[in-house]
Amino acid sequence: MVHVLGKKLPDNHLARFALTQFYGVGPKTAHRLCARFQIHDKCKVKDLTPFQITSLASFLSSPATAPPIPRYPLAPPKFVPPPQSVPLSELQAKFRESQEALASEKKVLAEKGTPAKEWNDPLKSMKIESELRNQIRENIAHQRMIGSYVGRRHAMHLPVRGQNTQTNAKTAKKLNRLDRF
Repeated sequence: MVHVLGKKLPDNHLARFALTQFYGVGPKTAHRLCARFQIHDKCKVKDLTPFQITSLASFLSSPATAPPIPRYPLAPPKFVPPPQSVPLSELQAKFRESQEALASEKKVLAEKGTPAKEWNDPLKSMKIESELRNQIRENIAHQRMIGSYVGRRHAMHLPVRGQNTQTNAKTAKKLNRLDRF
């Protein structure tokens, strides 16, 4: 059993399915987390390296402060690899030149007033467990406070999203019985 942020991840589960035990982490987010930490789709929790476990735990504890992912340039569709006879130093020099050209293009765009579009990491704004629960509770309290239809439905312990109430509201009445404010 691996413990990450107080949750027990079973050894025989696949890592991407075990991550869904965290409140707020679904299959798609778990897949993104696995890709970020280079965890294979078929890797089980017992096969994770200690480095992967610690990096996963540190990221999940505070995703906003995590270091950014290194962005490597991709080859264009018509890329043809150079022959093996070309020395490595020559290839590195060409790569540096292309990177400098890209940097100068970004600088020219910034001078014109059109900044280069920055990549936004969707995992940076991720909230899990108690943070997410608190945010949901605050949203419901806000809806109730402003007196919206959704807030009134929450206050009356009725279905919120337009479901039928004549026959099948019993489940909603059970679930919404909890005071959500």
